[in-house]
Amino acid sequence: MAALFGKSDPSTHIIVWDIRLPRAIAAFGVGAALGASGAAMQGLLQNPLADPGVLGVSSAASLGAVITLYFGLALPGSILMMTTSIAFAVIAMSILFLAAGPRSGALQLILAGLGLSSLCGALVSLAFNLAPNPYSLSDLINWTLGSVANRSWRDVLFVLPAWTLGAVALWRAAPGLKALTLGDETALSLGADPKRTRLWTVAATALLTGASVAIAGVVGFVGLVAPHLVRRFVHGDPAAVIVPSALTGGALLLCADALIRSGALDPDLKLGVVAALAGAPAFIFIAARAGSLTR
Repeated sequence: MAALFGKSDPSTHIIVWDIRLPRAIAAFGVGAALGASGAAMQGLLQNPLADPGVLGVSSAASLGAVITLYFGLALPGSILMMTTSIAFAVIAMSILFLAAGPRSGALQLILAGLGLSSLCGALVSLAFNLAPNPYSLSDLINWTLGSVANRSWRDVLFVLPAWTLGAVALWRAAPGLKALTLGDETALSLGADPKRTRLWTVAATALLTGASVAIAGVVGFVGLVAPHLVRRFVHGDPAAVIVPSALTGGALLLCADALIRSGALDPDLKLGVVAALAGAPAFIFIAARAGSLTR
């Protein structure tokens, strides 16, 4: 705390400001982006199992990073690699709407997204299989496991514009998400445009998730679990769930990374692995509790 306010020795100041703070902000930002994206996807598709990966955006962003690493175009965490991840996420969003059609509904988006996710996953597996040497394979695997270790202010500032644009797009989509819960025809009668709402939501998810994968690799379950943890407190309104989900997702990932950094867990564990190990049982518990309440 003294270092944050410039009242410590130079070495402590460097550790806090240049090493720990960027890493903490990156962890919170990734969790917040994934939590908000998960809430938006669940509201758009009206499916409690939806998350940023359901439309293939996470897989496409990961594929972009894997391509740069496989061909030796950039080092892990480089600007080029992060740019490629975000670009592939945006390209995936465009392909998604072209494949689903201009009047795409939730079912068409899900089907097109599953196909896109499977294709990107297969290409990532192909890169693993054809890795030219063990060192390349190690870089590929480590990136897909997810981590915010050694992230700098440069990394945070690079993805900040994409996170900001994604947040703005999500803000534009929020009113329409609430109307879509009543169906497309009712939403139209209330003045909402279902097509535009879906476009804003998928664009926001592409930017938020693409930037998160760019800076941290693949981190799962945060976007799936965070909305479920807060939904009971906002009466299920899809628009009202977004901000609490973002804060919850950010807090969850920040705590997970703090455990890794502090040595409470094995320091070789990756953030994506810890998130999955904690998120999967939490989601099972939430699903079981929800099922018992509906009986």
